[in-house]
Amino acid sequence: MNKLDVIKSKIIDIDNITHSLAYWKLKNQKVVFTNGCFDILHRGHVEYLAQAASSGDVLVIGLNSDSSVRSIKGENRPVQDEYARAILLASLSFVSVVILFNEDTPYELIKKVNPDVLVKGSDYKAEDIVGYDIVKANGGRVVTIDFIEGYSTTSIIDKLKD
Repeated sequence: MNKLDVIKSKIIDIDNITHSLAYWKLKNQKVVFTNGCFDILHRGHVEYLAQAASSGDVLVIGLNSDSSVRSIKGENRPVQDEYARAILLASLSFVSVVILFNEDTPYELIKKVNPDVLVKGSDYKAEDIVGYDIVKANGGRVVTIDFIEGYSTTSIIDKLKD
């Protein structure tokens, strides 16, 4: 399999995660889940995702679909389409799987993945993070990670306007 095929194989549908989850569980690997829009991939995203990946053995990213991003961020977003965002995330060596979701929150996806570790930015209180109840009820943990000051998709877009 060539490198591009390897990257593309990491982008899967929610219905195709069951086999991977069974394999990881059999291997006693800790599954880490995080989610986001990841519109213009930047240093802040990469450092956040690398730290998230370090919380376990397998990193699953829930990626907001284009319609989901528009619903949350407005009609002018996303800047990059969902496939472009997915392939960029999947190209990171520490990312195991990228799954698109259409809802505003990844609650149903978190129920399906049932991760050992749920990660979000520290701008959230742990108990307010979507999926907190699912992860805690199954004995998992919720981790928050500080963002790097000055790195955000919005700040990149704003710089382009100046």
